[in-house]
Amino acid sequence: MHAKRPVQPAMSAIQSSLVHPAALVRDWAHAALAGLGEARAEIDALNVFPVPDGDTGTNVYLTMEAACAGIEEALAVDGSGPSAAMGLARGSLLGARGNSGVILSQILRGTAEVLAAIPSGRSIRGTDIAAMLERGSELAYSAVARPVEGTILTVARAAARAARAASSRSASDSPAEAAGAASDGAAEALEQTPTLLESLRVAGVVDAGGRALVVVLDALVEVVTGSTRVPTARRAGPLLPTRPTGYLPARLLIGAPSDGPAFEVMYLLDADEAAVGRLREELEQLGDSLVVSGSAPLWNVHVHVDDPGAAVEAGIEAGRPHRIRITALDREAVGQDQPKRAIVAVTHGPGTAELLRGAGVITVPALPNTRPSTAELLSAVLASDAGEVILLPSDGDTRAVAGVVAAEARASGVRVSVIPTRAIVQSLAAAAVHDPSAAFEEDVVAMTRAAGATRYAAVTVATRDVLTTAGPCRVGDILGLVDGDISAVGEDSALVARELLNAMLAAGGELVTLVFGRDIDSSFGDELTGWLATVHPMVEVVAYDGGQPLWPVIIGVE
Repeated sequence: MHAKRPVQPAMSAIQSSLVHPAALVRDWAHAALAGLGEARAEIDALNVFPVPDGDTGTNVYLTMEAACAGIEEALAVDGSGPSAAMGLARGSLLGARGNSGVILSQILRGTAEVLAAIPSGRSIRGTDIAAMLERGSELAYSAVARPVEGTILTVARAAARAARAASSRSASDSPAEAAGAASDGAAEALEQTPTLLESLRVAGVVDAGGRALVVVLDALVEVVTGSTRVPTARRAGPLLPTRPTGYLPARLLIGAPSDGPAFEVMYLLDADEAAVGRLREELEQLGDSLVVSGSAPLWNVHVHVDDPGAAVEAGIEAGRPHRIRITALDREAVGQDQPKRAIVAVTHGPGTAELLRGAGVITVPALPNTRPSTAELLSAVLASDAGEVILLPSDGDTRAVAGVVAAEARASGVRVSVIPTRAIVQSLAAAAVHDPSAAFEEDVVAMTRAAGATRYAAVTVATRDVLTTAGPCRVGDILGLVDGDISAVGEDSALVARELLNAMLAAGGELVTLVFGRDIDSSFGDELTGWLATVHPMVEVVAYDGGQPLWPVIIGVE
């Protein structure tokens, strides 16, 4: 039986009768964020449903972090309670992560709707707390295509019912009594979740999302009372007091193969309500764990599917999906080290090779006018002794070879992803955002975006007479190429480089990367960077001595 916890006064207690909506929203969100930060690892360890991937604590923390940012952004414009409440709703919607994060965002949206409707100047009442949680529970259930009891949904509903009962009994309509009852009701419901959900019973744990909600409600109590509640047994901690028959430690389940869909797909969607209704029906046919939160015109879509492309295509048919995240659900077990990850990049000069090696990248040098062989690249991938490898070909001719290498390496049990960089400046941009602590898919997506956001150009010397799209050229002429196509012909490398930069920066750019070749003198680089500082003073310039032959300068614009 759950025991209600004693209350200890905080150092700076506030009178509950004076709680202002704007103060409540802000203080509650930040207190919840702090609590979720402390409990994050514990909640991750509880995560066995719907997929044992051990990230619920992290996801709800990131969701609440986004909610806090939304509140601060709103309060910077307007310090009113309604503004803060809408900042809470919008921030959590935009930043919701994972199944439980999306559901939590709906709970927060419901509380925000009630808080925003409180008349200006009136303090929070117990009936407001009850209405907040009731609306949050209602929206959470409506967002889930197939609600499952024994989850955060059950805990949210129990909290709302307890708050309503307490507010009905309270002659003073005390928000402290309602919040305390909600927190206690949620904790009691949390303890019962293994009796409602078989996967929890087998693992001997309570629901991770429900545990997170208890933390959020404990923070509510702290804010409306100005007091810190002392947890009893960590508020139904990771393991049940008595392990049930068939108990299997959660740590062995987390990261275990799942019979469910292979991918989690999330995106924000700009669409009308009718289109989202059709989207729900289509996504229900594609997978499970479907949660669609928000309201027209902005929605947050979460689903587990085997075909992530189909889930994204369904979103495109419904409206405009953005901030798309696709995550494989075969996470490594919590508590185990992540697989070693390596980056293998093709380089065309000793300078860039040394620069990349300094960043921990394995480099494969390419000879002038010659791409590395499949055997050379494959040898570098396998010699890395890494379970995960990101391959950067650095030129168009090597992309096909990289694809073959990836297939061969995968057959050997190595997880390989090729980021189709077509110039060394794109490989440098990708390597600059590499995060070995991130999930493999997230790292690949971030590096791919960085490479794709880098337009590239180069200056070289013509080796034969030819008619180009920029006009005829003769042997010895200076050619300027943008994204692989000849766009300038001239007689002076510096002038052609300036022409390329002016054309590229006319379309916008904040950072210019210059990689100088081995056959130019130092004055070339000094003059070009000085010209950029004068003509384009708002652009940041980074220059490297690449040492590559044939190409006096390679340019990247981000």
